[in-house]
Amino acid sequence: MKFLAAATFALTLTMAGSAGAATITGLYNTGVDAGGAATTGNGADLHWSLNGGEAYTGAQNGMFPLGPWLAETATSRWLTPTPNAADSFDPSVAGEYSYSLAFDLPTFSAASFFASFAADNVVSLITLNGNVLTPTTGGGFGGWDSFSASTGDFVAGTNVLTVKVANFAQNGGNPTGFRLEFGQSDVAPVPEPATWAMMIMGFGAMGALMRSNRRRLQTA
Repeated sequence: MKFLAAATFALTLTMAGSAGAATITGLYNTGVDAGGAATTGNGADLHWSLNGGEAYTGAQNGMFPLGPWLAETATSRWLTPTPNAADSFDPSVAGEYSYSLAFDLPTFSAASFFASFAADNVVSLITLNGNVLTPTTGGGFGGWDSFSASTGDFVAGTNVLTVKVANFAQNGGNPTGFRLEFGQSDVAPVPEPATWAMMIMGFGAMGALMRSNRRRLQTA
């Protein structure tokens, strides 16, 4: 019983340490301010970039091209290449637009996030630090599609999420845009040395308990 109590105590401490997971800071939806609320008016996005330059919040509910596009909310807005979302692009050759978000992550033992996106016309590639993240579909501009990232996709330090949007060539061109919302995110810190020590003690105690039980069964 003493062995069992020691093992239970050690593993309880370990579980308490691992329960310290937090959300990942720096994961901003498109078209929001520092507090995560949707911005108003047209202007450069505060967090996302486009092709290494500025991406803009240029769409407005009730105005072209919104209507066909998924309506904006207080949670996120559409990003476009110029402050005017109705500007037309790619009349004869399909265009590609790379939207990127950089965020910092300290040393961690586990990390993950889930996100949803919409695009005009479609998302052609999503990467996190060069690791390809596979969405459910290429998406469109009338509804949400989703993708996720897991521990192996992250690095300690600066992380870069890049979403490439393909805009189809059409006679006279057509507007293009991108929108993203993050869902759940989690990051767990690297366990402190004391936590590792307690975990090792706990497993050692459990091993001793199992050996003791085997000896009792053999002599019974």
